[in-house]
Amino acid sequence: MRILVIEDERKVASFIKRGLEEERYIVETAPDGASGLDLALNNVFDAIVLDVMLPKLDGYSVLRSIRAEGLAVPVIMLTARGTTEDRVQGLDLGADDYLAKPFHFEELAARLRSILRRSTSEKTTKLQCGDLTLDLVTHYAFRDDKEIELTTKEYALLEYMMRNKDRILSRSMIMQHVWKHDFDPESNIIDVYIKRVRQKIERPGQSQLIHSIRGVGYRMRESGPAEPPSDDE
Repeated sequence: MRILVIEDERKVASFIKRGLEEERYIVETAPDGASGLDLALNNVFDAIVLDVMLPKLDGYSVLRSIRAEGLAVPVIMLTARGTTEDRVQGLDLGADDYLAKPFHFEELAARLRSILRRSTSEKTTKLQCGDLTLDLVTHYAFRDDKEIELTTKEYALLEYMMRNKDRILSRSMIMQHVWKHDFDPESNIIDVYIKRVRQKIERPGQSQLIHSIRGVGYRMRESGPAEPPSDDE
């Protein structure tokens, strides 16, 4: 999943980014409210971690603008001012959760997992596609009870496809959710990573789970005949 962290304190932003990347999230950061709002409005994120006290545009103004544009992306607000009035203001503006500084990263990660579950129809901590299981808490993948080792990017790609099981995903959709906004659309990196994930989750004798849709992209589904390979394979 792709997370935007809008935080002006460099050490705090680095701390959050490093921790979330260890949790297998794809993370982008913004050092001020104006650049954070621009990223939020022009890219697709699964959640936003938003500091209140920001230069150029404060967190409340960023949140107000995000909601005014009709974006329902979950938002966790961070603040060094943990008063009831501050929390009420943030929640009334549309924040999904509120966390006072200083905080333990484990609590931020747990709150993030919670709002992500609430924002989707999937309330479970595990995703399933046939006999393939992805644990969203431990970040382990299993097929036929055998653990599958995945890199951070492979995990993000597999999670996105499993959350959108049976849906045709174009390369641009995959790019927006799994890679950063400055990703080169002419690159074949998506096809390369699809091939890597396939090699790990589709061993000889096992049914095919990731199917190519010629000229469009990919689809993950539990069973059925394989589609013809795409032009780029």
